[in-house]
Amino acid sequence: MTSSDDIWKRDEIDSPCIKICVIHPETRLCTGCMRSIDEIGAWSSMTPETRASIMAELPGRVPLLGKRRGGRAARLNKS
Repeated sequence: MTSSDDIWKRDEIDSPCIKICVIHPETRLCTGCMRSIDEIGAWSSMTPETRASIMAELPGRVPLLGKRRGGRAARLNKS
């Protein structure tokens, strides 16, 4: 028996995918893994060196998404 997580495992560099696939409309980055649409699409055909280089860049991309402006907390704080 295989679980659905088994299909995500490969013998190559780990994917940064955390299965929260939402593309930010302005930056075009996935809010889950921080990769661009193009990087996600080409990931399986990239060399291990290219994937490692992208993985090293991902933490620096977090500030590009900025802080959320809305949501429940914002509605509760309105006076």
